[in-house]
Amino acid sequence: MNAVNPAAAPAENAAPAQVPTPALHGLLVADFSRVLAGPYATMLLADLGADVVKVERPDSGDDTRAWGPPFAADGTATYFLGVNRNKRSIALDLRSPEDVALAQELIRRADVVVENFLPGTMERLGLGYDRMREQNPGVVYCSITGFGDGAGADLPGYDLLAQAVGGLMSVTGEPGEPTKAGVALVDVITGLHAAFGVLAALRHRDATGEGQRVSVSLLTSLLSGLVNHASAYLAADVVPRAMGNRHPSIAPYEVFDAADRPMVIAAGNDRQFHSLCTALGAPALAADPRFATNTSRVAHRDALIPELNQRLAARPAEEWFRTLTEAGVPCGPINDVADAFALADRLGLDAAVEVGGVRQTAHPVRFSTTPAAYRAAPPALDADGGAIRQWLAQRLD
Repeated sequence: MNAVNPAAAPAENAAPAQVPTPALHGLLVADFSRVLAGPYATMLLADLGADVVKVERPDSGDDTRAWGPPFAADGTATYFLGVNRNKRSIALDLRSPEDVALAQELIRRADVVVENFLPGTMERLGLGYDRMREQNPGVVYCSITGFGDGAGADLPGYDLLAQAVGGLMSVTGEPGEPTKAGVALVDVITGLHAAFGVLAALRHRDATGEGQRVSVSLLTSLLSGLVNHASAYLAADVVPRAMGNRHPSIAPYEVFDAADRPMVIAAGNDRQFHSLCTALGAPALAADPRFATNTSRVAHRDALIPELNQRLAARPAEEWFRTLTEAGVPCGPINDVADAFALADRLGLDAAVEVGGVRQTAHPVRFSTTPAAYRAAPPALDADGGAIRQWLAQRLD
């Protein structure tokens, strides 16, 4: 791995000797990305010990610094806080030859570069992969685009646009009403694919010493994430349509009305359906030829669902949650975000952490030997610029 700035881990914040060395300790990531997909990928790497240097525009920085409300108590946009912890910030004006030279030096020292400019931008700035690999043959250079670097190069990479043209909105929401997912899901999936691709490329570099370019787009990430819907089209020429909360291939697998609020039941096989009918006091439903198998239940869904709703309306959702879960039936109430974190707490999943006085979502992967670490809150714009500039200038002189 390449040399890491010694200022990255001040002595007073050094981990105790007994704490395991993070899995990606010593990895230097030059992060030229902004908004969500790229920053999410680099935060995942940073949580595992990578030294991520976030390069931002002077004055305004990452777009998400201004994406509010809501804002945290210190006035920072919570959107920015959600994907930028454990990073250091330097503001570089990439129209300035002096700052471009610093950016080039950063890439020369980096193990990984992540960027999500429009295709061709990094090349025009003198920071493209072909040029930089001549000076750093081992660099893993990850480019995130909306629609690739060919015919779709000029299309802007916004999550909503990807959801629309990529088919996700056509299968989300009620029939006849295209609906976006409630979170920028395509950006998140793309960020996960980017992090996965970077780690695979690093494994290749460990074996050969050779870096490579890793390319990932919002559109291809979404098409991969459509999984069963994509397979229905490609393998059976079936074009999926929106079905609200219903599943095209499983029943019962949707929203039901309990006595106090909605809940979901996800009976994915015949055994679970039989257990559901028994718990509802209606074993005859499981014996009915219309409902005996999943295929027949899907075909007769309109007759089955009212039968289930009638019985579920007799008790509150939390009571059904306990009863049906004990019976082996996947189910649960429809929580809001606060309820969801409360559930994670009850289950001992430690889904939230406090970083720099701000509560954030914890890293989702648990490691038995090299756990994620939360070293620093998301940085203020150019908070580390002075130290990083001084470090980079040592080689330029």
